[in-house]
Amino acid sequence: MTAALVVDILLWLLVGLLTIAVLALARQVGVLSQRVAPAGALTPTTGPKVGELTDALEMDDLAGSRITIGGTESERGALVLFVSPTCPVCKALLPAAKSLANTEKLNLVFASDGFEPARHRAFANDAGIGAYPYVISQELGLRYGVSRLPFAVLIGADGVLRGRGLVNTREHLESLVESWHAGVASLQDYLRDAQPVGQFDPGVDAVRNSGLKEEAS
Repeated sequence: MTAALVVDILLWLLVGLLTIAVLALARQVGVLSQRVAPAGALTPTTGPKVGELTDALEMDDLAGSRITIGGTESERGALVLFVSPTCPVCKALLPAAKSLANTEKLNLVFASDGFEPARHRAFANDAGIGAYPYVISQELGLRYGVSRLPFAVLIGADGVLRGRGLVNTREHLESLVESWHAGVASLQDYLRDAQPVGQFDPGVDAVRNSGLKEEAS
């Protein structure tokens, strides 16, 4: 009986210690979630700068309709998402792109610098984006410095480039609009400017380092 009682006491003590450890870990996770900032779209250092006026570029989409991207003649801003039929991340972002364009009242355009128009038509129909303009243009990709996919470009109704960058997640995509509304070029710029000189902040440095890694790759 004494041995069984001792074992029970030890087990309860062990359960108590584990409970305390779990609570401590949960607290640390909460602290980290507040301190680590979200990473925005990764903006390449080459190519046009946010805030510059874009030139209008006319082209035909896959349906044969003439569309214009950039310039000052549009009544609405435009969200251009560069995708590829072989890019699973691109396909996963399509619902987010449609939702964001609808909420922000933006013209949504899908683009690619690839070939084989028939393959892109099949991709657009299968992905449920056949009703949106879809253009194949190497010139468009070169103009906005597209190097990897999925890549998004945000242009205001005034023709000014409001944001661009590699967007691997819905948060990356939404950060372009958030930066536009905040009046900054990118979320990374906002976090850098918000950090006092000489002060270390894990959130700011995490976003900054992610951008550096992207540029290096």
